[in-house]
Amino acid sequence: MLCHGEGLLGPLTVLLGAALALSRSPWLACLLAAGLYLALHLFSLEPAAPQSAQRVLRPRGAASRIAHRGGAHDAPENTLAAIRQAAENGATGVELDLEFTADGVPILMHDETVERTTDGSGRLCDLTFDEIRRLNPSAKHRLWSKFQGEKVPTLREAVVESLHHNLTIYFDVKGHASQAVNALKQLYLEFPPLYSSSIVCSFMPDIVYKMRQADRNVVTALTHRPWHLSHLGDGTPRFSSSWKHYLYMMMDVVLDWSLHSFLWRLCGVSAFLIQKNFVSQEYVRHWSARGVQVVAWTVNTFAEKHYYENILNCSYITDSLVEDCEPHY
Repeated sequence: MLCHGEGLLGPLTVLLGAALALSRSPWLACLLAAGLYLALHLFSLEPAAPQSAQRVLRPRGAASRIAHRGGAHDAPENTLAAIRQAAENGATGVELDLEFTADGVPILMHDETVERTTDGSGRLCDLTFDEIRRLNPSAKHRLWSKFQGEKVPTLREAVVESLHHNLTIYFDVKGHASQAVNALKQLYLEFPPLYSSSIVCSFMPDIVYKMRQADRNVVTALTHRPWHLSHLGDGTPRFSSSWKHYLYMMMDVVLDWSLHSFLWRLCGVSAFLIQKNFVSQEYVRHWSARGVQVVAWTVNTFAEKHYYENILNCSYITDSLVEDCEPHY
């Protein structure tokens, strides 16, 4: 079984100590720790076969270069043009964001609204696919004049384009767990090569768990950025209210501990996608010893890329394959 060995000794010791301190009962503390251990044995999912994970995560036997949102600096993010540009620029894969329109069509979009990347306005949950299709996803891009006529693509269109260019796909699922899992399950049935050329990842453990339940052959990963519940990507606090800010900071601590202690086992992941500032040689070794590969994001300078490829031997996600750039949040 997955849940044995020294990997769980630390978490169980902490829980045992916490339960003992709170209950003041050694018997209750031991019972709670044993209950958790048993639950992990019963409900943990096996990861995908190691050879399948290796084909996906290191398709050419070396560190992978994954274009973030298709390479958001080099082309309009989450478009077919971005996928083509990423292939031309030497990417081995693309990270694509899965969202849904008001009428349930799976599309590529990072945000819950369309203002940041298109010439439209409104929430995805209020816009139909036909309305989304009329928007210009190149409108706000720095190279907009080079990418005329682009449309917001469906998930299926993006898969076809990625497979055509022999690119590994990192499906970043933003939410809508059941809907997303159903859509992805149908895609894997329609395009069997995805089993050896794609990975489903999410910040949300329930999505990854449901995906592994739905299809045990799909390679999966958890995505994480410490403090992401309480802070935006650029470090700005999410909440103006002090009590809410500190509440979510405490939740961040619990989430970080849970992900590194037992959620990765529970979900049966093959990789851990982590914000680059928290990656080190020791961190990569930590996960490697557990059979999990580290993929760092977002690695945007040539110096960093050289370090990841030649020192850490670690795959990375980048906003540009051709030049240094600031991160795209």
